[in-house]
Amino acid sequence: MKYFLFFVLFLFSFFLKIETKNIEGNAEKGAEIFKKNCTSCHSIDLEKKMIGPPLAGVTEKRSREWLHKWILDNKSLRKSGDKDAIAIYKEYGNVEMNLFPQLSEQEIDDILSFIKNPVIKKESTADEKEEKNTRSESPFLIKIIVFGLSILSAILLWILYRIQILTKLLLNEDILYQKKDKTNFWIDTALFKFLRKNRKNWAVLSCCIGFSFILVIYGIWIFLMQIDVNKGYKPDQPIYFSHKIHSGINGIDCQYCHSSAKYSKVSGIPSANICMNCHITINEYKGDYVEKGKSREVYNQEIQKIYHSVGWNPEKREYSQKTNPIQWIRIHNMPDFVHFDHSQHIITGEKMIKKSKKVDLTCNACHGEVQNMDQVEMSQNFTMEWCISCHRKTEIDINNQYYQEHFSDFIQKRKGKKITIDMIGGTECAKCHY
Repeated sequence: MKYFLFFVLFLFSFFLKIETKNIEGNAEKGAEIFKKNCTSCHSIDLEKKMIGPPLAGVTEKRSREWLHKWILDNKSLRKSGDKDAIAIYKEYGNVEMNLFPQLSEQEIDDILSFIKNPVIKKESTADEKEEKNTRSESPFLIKIIVFGLSILSAILLWILYRIQILTKLLLNEDILYQKKDKTNFWIDTALFKFLRKNRKNWAVLSCCIGFSFILVIYGIWIFLMQIDVNKGYKPDQPIYFSHKIHSGINGIDCQYCHSSAKYSKVSGIPSANICMNCHITINEYKGDYVEKGKSREVYNQEIQKIYHSVGWNPEKREYSQKTNPIQWIRIHNMPDFVHFDHSQHIITGEKMIKKSKKVDLTCNACHGEVQNMDQVEMSQNFTMEWCISCHRKTEIDINNQYYQEHFSDFIQKRKGKKITIDMIGGTECAKCHY
């Protein structure tokens, strides 16, 4: 009997080891699967309670078999009368967990391996140190610039003073000869004698003044043409938002946030509710990339600003009645007398714009490589000349339904030849101004 009990205990411990050993998989793959399927309800750091419970240590509390049944079909597990499954369901307000029948046994083991041994990557602070060194040098550069501008201002004031004296000398000859004994007037005297000597000298001076006048007019014209041309404009927004992290690294499609761009005149500014689709479960930044001069703490503070704007309490996980609309600063803003339709370019012109501008995304043709920008800026001039130049170079997609319906005769006449947008009225005034 003694040996029999020993044998039974040995077998029991052996099967326990097999059960524990079976919870083995690739933790890194499990982390990716977890991010795609579980982060809408569970915290990625496994410690915080969100819509679902914190998962740290769950592999020790529950058996592998039970966890597999729960993840695949928790509804059937509850119907079977499992007390633990029913208790969890009631604890979280009778909110049913999503079913994941599409996950294979190996994928669930990968997830459990991630929960058992979370993949933790060390933070890199080299960029932050470099940014601090750059900041310490900038005040010295500012002092040099201010000093140089001060010297330049003094020189310009002295030149203006001398020009004023020269003007008086030319208008009043007596003033010149009254002061001719003073050595500091030798330049004025020489110029006056040069003008009196020959009438041709007056013609030379007149030509110089006329040429200077033309240069001034040209400079004024250039200045006027640059009014409201804001290439490089990138204002500080009320909430810092890195397109590189969201669009570039995480691969979020432009039209997920700017959903009206495809079917509307304007691309639209996404509401904070769009942000909350993800940030209701992502309350901390845990990515590898950190912009120079920023830190994870800065990113976390910006996430808290989103919560403040929509009245979300991450501790109680509930919305209050207090909201604070975000006052975004618009970057791309066409004048009221210009009609620009996003949908026309994204739907009708998508294929040929990509080909003409050699870009992967239609948005990049006008807005630049936004997916690589930490802070979005205006990357083009957006002048009429810039638009017309694009219309003269970009061909139309002759297979597009719009062009087939409205320009079929013209396409037939120029069969085999290049057809650009300007050929079908793309440079007519009324095309953009009506």
